[in-house]
Amino acid sequence: MTNKNDLLMAYYGDDFTGSTDALEFLSRAGIKTVLFIEPPTPAQLQKYKGLQAIGVAGMTRSMSPADMEKTLQPAFEALKASGARHIHYKVCSTFDSSPVIGSIGKAIDTGVSVFNAAFVPLLVAAPALGRYCVFGNLFARMGIGSLGQIFRLDRHPSMSKHPVTPADEGDLRLHLAKQTKRRIGLLDILQVVKSETEAIEKLDSLLETGAEIVLFDALYEDQLFRIGQLIDSYADDKPLFSVGSSGVEMALGKYWNALGLLAPYANWKHPGAVKPLLVISGSCSPVTSAQIDWALSNGFADIAIDTTTIATNNDATDLLNIYIDIATGLIDKGTSVIIHTSRGNDDPRMNSSNAVLAERGLSRSEINAETSRLYGTALGVIARGIAGRTAIKRLLIAGGDTSSFAARAMGIEAVEMIAPISPGAPLCKAHAPDSPIDNLEVNFKGGQVGVESYFELVLKGGDK
Repeated sequence: MTNKNDLLMAYYGDDFTGSTDALEFLSRAGIKTVLFIEPPTPAQLQKYKGLQAIGVAGMTRSMSPADMEKTLQPAFEALKASGARHIHYKVCSTFDSSPVIGSIGKAIDTGVSVFNAAFVPLLVAAPALGRYCVFGNLFARMGIGSLGQIFRLDRHPSMSKHPVTPADEGDLRLHLAKQTKRRIGLLDILQVVKSETEAIEKLDSLLETGAEIVLFDALYEDQLFRIGQLIDSYADDKPLFSVGSSGVEMALGKYWNALGLLAPYANWKHPGAVKPLLVISGSCSPVTSAQIDWALSNGFADIAIDTTTIATNNDATDLLNIYIDIATGLIDKGTSVIIHTSRGNDDPRMNSSNAVLAERGLSRSEINAETSRLYGTALGVIARGIAGRTAIKRLLIAGGDTSSFAARAMGIEAVEMIAPISPGAPLCKAHAPDSPIDNLEVNFKGGQVGVESYFELVLKGGDK
């Protein structure tokens, strides 16, 4: 894809919102990064000068292990050919996965086979996002970019009740052991804070005693420097394959900055307010539900998608056109619009549409994958239609599992960060050739991201 060693990092994200999360922290570190929908061709790369990192926004979080392997094998081969120093499989900072869907273990096994990795660093903690790992146990704040309470993952009010991959185990070693047979070691918080020499000795000891995956604890942001230093020391004659949250990008960025290799972007130009704002949401998170409630009480209008009809019909074009017509009328009047498929886990639309798919004989994991595809694609088609008929300049896409399908339906080829909004969810410029989405400002938000007034925050372009 490029000449060897042109790139510091190439990463593959398991969904779109998580991929823009990694894009943000690489960009914040001063690393010129572009996020693509598919592994880029040489012709695509020629459009973007001075690249130091590339990302690929995948959809593996909603796939079965067999489909993941079919997808990741060629994707990893393509990223390996980039010559990047580091290859990262980017996962959600709440480690969303199970043995039957979005298996991080399967991703590790596939990556090891492609990169012939001696060991795989695993870093999930991301203190800037409210994600902390202590003695192998993951803790998460309720709402990224908020002041919500912190819970161990299996007691988290949202993640423990996730409709696809509910968290039933806080110890990531036990959780991951259900997905891979590879031996998992831990560099715990007491070892991470030791001197460089002592930390290296402990890591070497773990590898000598057979650890094939090494999980790194982290509680404070300044501890990421040491982890970045340790990880980078193993990327020598061949690319180092790692797995984890955007904590990997944060850790390496901190270390590379300390070496003087980068020029951080100290000041991003504020993008200013843009009204009306179009929001499409496939999220069923209670965080997003609260954000919709707040927005509706503060001047936004909403359109509730009939997910049951979409699940029932092979062709819902007429229905989607009705939504486009309604939203266009509201936007032309200056009203910001939220188009959503769910208002939380207890939304009756979920049970109704899932029942339709179950009648076809689909398993639970197949239903989850199909709903992501159906509703993500529908939302993308609607957004593209609205963009073609209005003068909207900014678009917010909420929901991790549906966002990848929405981006593809909108015709997006790649995105670049243009301004910070909330940690893990930057404002980006969309590159979408031959689509009305081209050059629009887009914000991809995971279900757990943002304060209650998040939609207004995006409308205003962030805090001034």
